[in-house]
Amino acid sequence: MTDAAADTPTPPPPSPWDRERPARPRTGPARAPLSRERVVEAAFAVLDREGLDGLSMRRVAAELGVAVSALYAHVSSKDDLLELMYARLFDGFEIPEPDPERWQEQLRDYARSGRQRLLSHRDMARIAMAHAPFTAELLPHVEALLALFRTAGLPDRIAAEAGDLIATYIDGFVLEEGIWRDRAARQDDASSPGRPDWREMAGEMQNYFASLPEGDFPHLRALAGLMVSDSSDERFDVGLEIILRGLATYLPS
Repeated sequence: MTDAAADTPTPPPPSPWDRERPARPRTGPARAPLSRERVVEAAFAVLDREGLDGLSMRRVAAELGVAVSALYAHVSSKDDLLELMYARLFDGFEIPEPDPERWQEQLRDYARSGRQRLLSHRDMARIAMAHAPFTAELLPHVEALLALFRTAGLPDRIAAEAGDLIATYIDGFVLEEGIWRDRAARQDDASSPGRPDWREMAGEMQNYFASLPEGDFPHLRALAGLMVSDSSDERFDVGLEIILRGLATYLPS
């Protein structure tokens, strides 16, 4: 034992009243340190609750219980945050190795999964349409998608445009879905006039087209039962099939 240790006073034993005193309760759970991942998760929480128009750095900070200035140690701006949110949708997603015999099936899987990713959070289609997917995190996905087109044998000019074409179709389709979903949500607001849900509205539109004068609108009448579908999945697949069959016409004989 060193002299310094010998000179250290031994702490006194607890007093009788301390022995009976319960441990001081915690005032709350220990706060996890702020990180980029926590900022993005909080932004998704605000987005799902309030939509893109309600998403702000101030509200994200309030969600985390920190000052707005604390966010800027992890994201440089709101646009930077939106790009991180969009990139987060691709975590764990991988495009398979291109198979020229199955390229249409692979693209169907890609488009359907892309739609589901955007549907997983409110207004993500709006965010996707405002941000080009050429960040360092997403370039490997762009490269893999282009590989599907070129391996299938599409001419380079068509392959270069096809990725943007399919992405625009997915984004636009989900954007429309989000608009109708928001309208349906407003039905619960007693202060606003009620709106029929999509299935009810689809039936009304079909009946309306079928009632039009046949001499003036023969095609609308003939297609009344097909013009509007109450299944978004079916509508998405039909539109996707039109695109894929169009691309297939560019393949060499």
